[in-house]
Amino acid sequence: MKELMRRRKRGAIEMSIGTIVVIVLAMAMLVFGIILINNIRQGAVSNVNQMNDKVKDQINKLFVEDKKTVVYLPNQIAEIKQNEDWGIAFGIKNLAKGTAQTSSFDYSVVVSDPNVQKNCGVSETTIRDWIKTGQADKVNIAPGDTYYGIVRFLIPESSPLCTVRFHLEVKMNNAVYATDFFDVEATAK
Repeated sequence: MKELMRRRKRGAIEMSIGTIVVIVLAMAMLVFGIILINNIRQGAVSNVNQMNDKVKDQINKLFVEDKKTVVYLPNQIAEIKQNEDWGIAFGIKNLAKGTAQTSSFDYSVVVSDPNVQKNCGVSETTIRDWIKTGQADKVNIAPGDTYYGIVRFLIPESSPLCTVRFHLEVKMNNAVYATDFFDVEATAK
């Protein structure tokens, strides 16, 4: 009887030690997994920030002395494949004279192709729906500062393959401040 009790205790202790080892190993793997995921996330954030800084630098190079807005696209055209998320970067510079105050700017991206129905076979509203985010916003810009924005497009797979002109219209304190244009060419996947 005593021998049986001793074997049970030894078995219970061995099982407890085995359970503790498994728990310690599982916790170590969890901690290493969390560290790995955090390192990947930090690397991705760093890469995105670096790309954003480079895009801002390129936009700043496009501003000439009296230019109030710029769109960052080669030849002012974006070739966007159907079902592809695409961002078009732009900048608005506050060159208002005679004020030291921050000014209020409104921008909107509008379809400015009067022949869109004829050329693409769809309505202006359908084309406007290509814009996923950034179609319009209100921003405050200090004198001499630049606002950087992105208009995101997602052209549905069922959309026609055609080219459409858009305008970036900027108002300062509800008065026309500047406009710029770009074209979006819908291409096949």
